[in-house]
Amino acid sequence: MTPSELYFHISRSLENGGIEDSRFEAMCITEHITGMKLQRLLLERSEIDKSKLTEADKLIRKRILGEPLQYLLGEWEFYGLPFYVGEGVLIPRADTETLAELAVEEAKKNGYYRILDLCSGTGCIACAVEAHVPDADITAVEISDKAVSYLKRNIQLNKSKVKILKEDVLKSETAEKFKNADMILCNPPYLTKEDMQNLQLEVQSEPESALFGGDDGLFFYRNITNIWKNVLSAGGMLVYEIGMGQESDVAEILKENGFNNITYKKDLSGITRVVSGIKG
Repeated sequence: MTPSELYFHISRSLENGGIEDSRFEAMCITEHITGMKLQRLLLERSEIDKSKLTEADKLIRKRILGEPLQYLLGEWEFYGLPFYVGEGVLIPRADTETLAELAVEEAKKNGYYRILDLCSGTGCIACAVEAHVPDADITAVEISDKAVSYLKRNIQLNKSKVKILKEDVLKSETAEKFKNADMILCNPPYLTKEDMQNLQLEVQSEPESALFGGDDGLFFYRNITNIWKNVLSAGGMLVYEIGMGQESDVAEILKENGFNNITYKKDLSGITRVVSGIKG
């Protein structure tokens, strides 16, 4: 079997297995297995090792059974940077690039250099912002052992200077370790109880602790805003990623905690994905 035949074999198998974007996923898996980009592998006529076909069939089975593509590949791109991903850590998503983009813009415009990334996970937000604001002093706060292991690897992978604090963001003692921050970034768990009961198969593989935001999805927004607002300097910015339709509720939480100049930013699908406020 040639690399191109392997690609079409994977594509057909995924399509027959009910994978919606079978061609794209086949491209990702084939490039991962062969080490060739699609343009080259489609022209390659040499035979591949049987071990690669065995590896492909193993990945196909896992994918059809619901394991996320990103976990199978072990790496995923976010904001132009590579990040290791796997079981036990939330997968970086294109939606979250909306938050990273806003953070970079505001940091450069306002001279926000003391930055905290709460619920950091893979560290994708912290590393992406630091890559574009190299003078920034960024600390990533994360409690999960598995996530912290990926966070450490991703900081090394991207030659980042991001610092790590392994603590619980819901404890006031954690916030008390900081003062005079210019900007706090956070992509907290925000799925509701109903959302959790209707998860897509592959999302069920991701850690519940990184997804579930309480019955109404707002538990972390309420508590993080209350606990961390005093860490910000006057004029500092708190920036949240939110779930679809949560903008009014999260904005109200910010206002109740003394934030003003509430702003919203939409993702590429036109969905309001980020809510931010300035500390009064």
